[in-house]
Amino acid sequence: MDDPRLTPARGDLAAKYLEGKVSAQRFVAGEEFEIAHALAPVREAPRSDATLLTQALKGERVTIYDRTSEGFAWGQLNSDGYVGWLPDAALARPSAAAAPTHKVTALRTFAFPGPSIKLPPVETLPLGARLNVTRQDGVFSVTREGWHLPRRHVGGIDAPENDFVTVAERFVGTPYLWGGKSSLGIDCSGLVQVALTAAGTGCPRDSDMQQEGLGRELTAAETRKLQRGDLIFWKGHVAIVRDATTIVHANAHHMATVIENTAEAIARINAAGSEVVAIKRL
Repeated sequence: MDDPRLTPARGDLAAKYLEGKVSAQRFVAGEEFEIAHALAPVREAPRSDATLLTQALKGERVTIYDRTSEGFAWGQLNSDGYVGWLPDAALARPSAAAAPTHKVTALRTFAFPGPSIKLPPVETLPLGARLNVTRQDGVFSVTREGWHLPRRHVGGIDAPENDFVTVAERFVGTPYLWGGKSSLGIDCSGLVQVALTAAGTGCPRDSDMQQEGLGRELTAAETRKLQRGDLIFWKGHVAIVRDATTIVHANAHHMATVIENTAEAIARINAAGSEVVAIKRL
């Protein structure tokens, strides 16, 4: 059965590309939009109190198949294929002439309305937000909206980080948030996805998808010598290996992203009823 998290299909409506593969009352081609807000929640249902599945970052593209009169839109993120409900207000028509050219490389940054850090910021943007930069103005990069961002916090759209583990380590202290993908709140698989994406590697959204789709599984002998960047998977959880003795992971036990002794973390999680199911090397 197709994974509903990645399959834009309901009983009443489905994506046109799924015609002949799924049953639905009607099929629609969908329209492409761009995320205009810094962060857009992707929810399980068209309600503001529905479960947060993931988040879309500014500049991402999403194909929308349905819109409600209550201000919600149902669609599929182009980046990782995730399906859910987004606030209609977070969507904008994309412009081919204003495609993203840069991305936020700082953990988070402010967008100022002019070339001064003394001005009240108009937006706070997370790591990975995609921007169309039209010009440089001294120490600022200026976007198509007229926002002024510190040049030190912005990089080229195709300029990857050297080490995804270093990116993950920058999130230490970030509060745990189910479905989160920013320094305001992040979950375990969100941390892996954001870090790998920053390093130029495509990555599925959820930990079970990551276990299935990333790297190769280590042999029992190899697991005795873990390397930086290995991924440890439990049922519903993933952690990133930093070195021979420590991991970095976002977890609900600490309600934060933390660096933890690997053996102690495995013992603690095992005591809670969950054993390691796989260790993968990218």
